[in-house]
Amino acid sequence: MTAPAKFVGRSVPRLEDRPLLTGQGRFAADISFPGQWTMRVVRSSAAHGVITSIDASAALALPGVHAVWTAADVAHIPPIPFRLTGLKALEPYRQPVLAKDIVRYVGEPVAVVFAQDQYVAEDAADLVEIGIEQQQALMHATDEPGAYTEDLNTEPSVVRKSYGDIDAAFRNAHAVVAFELSIGRHTGVPMETRGAIARYDQARDILEMHGAAKVPHWNRDALAQMLGRTRDSVQLYEGHVGGGFGIRGEIYPEDVLVCAAALKFKKPIKWIEDRREHLIAANHSRQQQHKVRAAIDAQGHILGIDDEFFHDNGAYMRTHAATVPDLAAAMLPGPYVVPAYRAVGHIRLTNKTPCGTYRAPGRYESTFVRERLLDAIAAKVGVDKVEIRRRNLIGKAAMPYTLGLETLGTHIVYDSGDYAKLLDKALDAADWKNLWLQLLKRRAAGEKVGCGVAMFVEKSGLGPFDTVRVEVKADGAVEVITGVASIGQGVETVVAQICADALGVDYAGIRVIHGQTDRIDKGMGAFASRVTVMCGEATRLAATKLRDKALNHAAQLMQTKADALDIVNGEVVRIGGGASMPLGEVARSLPDGLSAEDTFESAHMVYPYGVHVAAVRVDAETGGVTIERYVMAYDIGKAVNPKLVEGQIAGGLAQGIGGALLEEFLYDEAGEPLSVTFADYLMPTAREVPESTILITEDAPSPLNPLGLKGAGEGGANPVGAVIASAIDDALGRPGAITELPVTPQRLRTILNGAAG
Repeated sequence: MTAPAKFVGRSVPRLEDRPLLTGQGRFAADISFPGQWTMRVVRSSAAHGVITSIDASAALALPGVHAVWTAADVAHIPPIPFRLTGLKALEPYRQPVLAKDIVRYVGEPVAVVFAQDQYVAEDAADLVEIGIEQQQALMHATDEPGAYTEDLNTEPSVVRKSYGDIDAAFRNAHAVVAFELSIGRHTGVPMETRGAIARYDQARDILEMHGAAKVPHWNRDALAQMLGRTRDSVQLYEGHVGGGFGIRGEIYPEDVLVCAAALKFKKPIKWIEDRREHLIAANHSRQQQHKVRAAIDAQGHILGIDDEFFHDNGAYMRTHAATVPDLAAAMLPGPYVVPAYRAVGHIRLTNKTPCGTYRAPGRYESTFVRERLLDAIAAKVGVDKVEIRRRNLIGKAAMPYTLGLETLGTHIVYDSGDYAKLLDKALDAADWKNLWLQLLKRRAAGEKVGCGVAMFVEKSGLGPFDTVRVEVKADGAVEVITGVASIGQGVETVVAQICADALGVDYAGIRVIHGQTDRIDKGMGAFASRVTVMCGEATRLAATKLRDKALNHAAQLMQTKADALDIVNGEVVRIGGGASMPLGEVARSLPDGLSAEDTFESAHMVYPYGVHVAAVRVDAETGGVTIERYVMAYDIGKAVNPKLVEGQIAGGLAQGIGGALLEEFLYDEAGEPLSVTFADYLMPTAREVPESTILITEDAPSPLNPLGLKGAGEGGANPVGAVIASAIDDALGRPGAITELPVTPQRLRTILNGAAG
């Protein structure tokens, strides 16, 4: 008997890639239905103002135009609800699907045109005349809150997190280090822009929406509620998705509008945004300003951290509600012992595009803040940046470590970790001592070169549940039906690997279904680096249950005991040799087929952790920064497919570099966006992204699931701004020089000129 192949832990090829490589991908723009209409959005050209008139007569007179909607046509549709961290105080600030009376940002949907095709729709949208009496735009979250309505101001809520005696920590401090730090507004910019295609099947009374991503089941339920339908009468379908990164797949006004129109007109309705729309209308993220200080003893041990920050959320509270500032406040302590802590986060609304999550939301920001503090503490007490981190790290023996804070409805308890060990491994991978010696020689020759280090803890595996059904077809093929979504992270491959090992089949023969609400009734989707942890364990449970069911039935057919049988490569075999039976034959012999379903529930997240090391060269004339060396070490407990994890980390690095050096949404004082094309919103190319060394470790498996899994999707992005800032400081010989991201050439030249002056 051949030993069963083991797939978990191996870098087997991705199952997702064949249709993409052969041009058979089905993205939102590829989906069309006979007789469909095209929807085009008419957007506000003013950042803040009162709508005085909307004249659609010229548009309606254009041949091929079927209808134009304004707020009056959708008055029965409520504002878009919250999916996460939906504080009651935030509800009055939710976004309506079309602006009524007031516009609050450039790009806000004011009207929609329905036409026979995209060309007519675009021409018609240009003919809709909107009168707006402009009002003063509020552009800075640090300004005093202004009036939002007669009864509300532009500070919807304040996030507060604390533990310990923070006042005593500062009274007893040997020294205090303090910073004012800011992170620029940027976001995920996927290759595929947003799109939604709705169709109403009158015969079945089913409303379909194609082009779903990320959280299809939640979106299905929310759309049904908003449109006054039962959840079973709304179905969402995910095709291929050209990038997600947190911003794709949430409910936006356009998603609701195509569905409402399909119901109203009994016609398929298609909407695909262009790139300018994406840059001014899809969720932005990141923009925060922090006033932070740390109390330390004479050796640089942290006694307390006190942080007040201002989170610029743009014009409305969208589906993520307070998620980003909540995570920033909760995750700031990171891998260090912080005996006392206080964070006060002001959620402020401005007349800019509304914000949501973007890869490592709240942690990209707070890691920058925390690691800037650690570098400042090192300078204050006269030790190097590695030593100060060692002195403050949470020890392995302290695990599991209760932080004393909550986020996303869970208590933060670091489940496992050996932070010092990973730091050593990262420094070895970077050849840290020799790297320093080389940089010192180059500095002596006049070059501005330096290196930095940053450490972080990530959160992943958010529950509360995932359900999976595994089915064996009559021909022996295996199907795994999940409630998750695929946004490029390799869901089909990883889930197939876990199922294959638990069931005893080849992973290549497994078909993983995701993002289809008609195939499984509930699901949590793909966010918070949760899929491998939650869906992976649910898959293992369901596949194990199915294996037991198959062996028990096969034992009857083969007239033996179940414990005398095994499943190897899709065959039920006698242990020790003898007759065998294909799994498909077992399935055919059962009246109801061969299937099993199971659910994995978890009330706690799991916490991977990492170290990044970077070496940079600064061009004193241009202010340009070249990343010469980059090392990423990440402990994820257990890597199901190491190559896929490496891909996730490498992709996150590229996005982190964008936010550290290039990407930023800028506005003028009137609220006009200045970053509306790729000529203005600069993204890293292959030239700016260095070759990197990626070290995946498995020293701290999670005790919260049998495979020891932790998520891997956000560790490549999390500390990039922090480590590049650390390295630039070092290159300039000025600790604490970098206080703002992105470090653009203009900003760096200002710093250099200030030093020269």
